[in-house]
Amino acid sequence: MPTARNARGIDVVAYNGNASDFLGIQVKSLSKRSAVPVGTSLSKVMGEYWIVVTRIATDPIAYILTREEVLIRTHKAEKNGKASYWIEPSLYEIDQFRNAWPKAQVAAGAA
Repeated sequence: MPTARNARGIDVVAYNGNASDFLGIQVKSLSKRSAVPVGTSLSKVMGEYWIVVTRIATDPIAYILTREEVLIRTHKAEKNGKASYWIEPSLYEIDQFRNAWPKAQVAAGAA
C-alpha cells in the first residue's frame, strides 16, 4: 500500500496475509548519483527498509538498506545553524546493497 506522494514518514506499507504484522519502507528516488537526504533528525528516521533508486529515468539501480544500515552511514551537515543528515553515494553504492532484493524478501516473509 503506497502512501501519498512526498508524505512525511514511510512510503510503502507491506502487510502479511492476515494483517497482523507489517513493514514500513522508505523510498528515495534520485535522477542522478547524489547524496541521499535522510532528514533533520536521526530520531525521525522511519521504515525498516530504505530503497534508494538512482538514475531513475535512464538506467535505474536499486540499493536496499535496513534502517540500521542507513543510520550508521549517515553524516551530519550544518548550514546557517540548521542540521541535516545525508548518506554519501560511496556509502550506499556498494555491491552489498545493489539490487539486494533477497534481503527484503526475507523480511516480507517474516511480516
